Amino acid sequence: MNEIYAKLTKALECVRKQTDFVPKVAIVLGSGLGDYANDIKVECEIEYSSIEGFPVSTVPGHAGKYIFGYVGNVPVVCMKGRVHFYEGYPISDVVLPIRLMGLLGAKILFLTNASGGVNPSFNAGDFMLITDQIGCFAPNPLIGANIDELGPRFPDMSHIYDEDLRILIKEAASENGISLREGVYCQLTGPSFEAPAEVKMLGVFGADAVGMSTCVEAIAANHMGLKICGISCVCNLGAGLSPNPLTHDEVQAAANKAAPLFKKLVSESVIKFGNV
Repeated sequence: MNEIYAKLTKALECVRKQTDFVPKVAIVLGSGLGDYANDIKVECEIEYSSIEGFPVSTVPGHAGKYIFGYVGNVPVVCMKGRVHFYEGYPISDVVLPIRLMGLLGAKILFLTNASGGVNPSFNAGDFMLITDQIGCFAPNPLIGANIDELGPRFPDMSHIYDEDLRILIKEAASENGISLREGVYCQLTGPSFEAPAEVKMLGVFGADAVGMSTCVEAIAANHMGLKICGISCVCNLGAGLSPNPLTHDEVQAAANKAAPLFKKLVSESVIKFGNV
């Protein structure tokens, strides 16, 4: 058996010993959404540290556990704290939590994150519906022997972010008076923030926002056939677009400020997903 798949199978067995909950929607809670679980009907919580071989998040503001429960009547699993490549884990470990949620039964992956604005028309606090991505700056999680049990060797990437889910998210935003931009998200490895010349380069490439996560998760989920959607909270302007030095504290503060609306948008969207 493929070594990565064997590790994934052991993690699945470990979770199934603790719960038989089957989610429909998997949600990755980015910065500012850490306490989102307070707003759902929680059925079960599983610490990452209790799952054999599971990577543990080391970033401030990212707790480390799965939360199973309901948003409205929709069964969900929330990833409270994601794992980043810059923490030193191999890319296969970074996407292991995503793959595991798929094997637990999730059909939809809802990605959220905090990002830096590349598009000069964006402002701190804006929400951006992700329409496409640029993920070629981070290692592709599908490199190596293909895991045939999960998906094909050469998965199509023409429609990573599902058009139907995007329509539902836009409806949820409109119905709740939440302003929602749209754009392309780019993942760099981090942990250093981008240099001004890099931000300028990303703008030329067509990126509207940049961060240190999400794209590799979307690639892994797409490989498994999950429907994917994503919202990015633009927490600061990229280097060169603002006179102020970038700090993680600034990102966290902006994410926390935007959190109430962010939570509302995620919840109302997930409820709509219940009929997909």
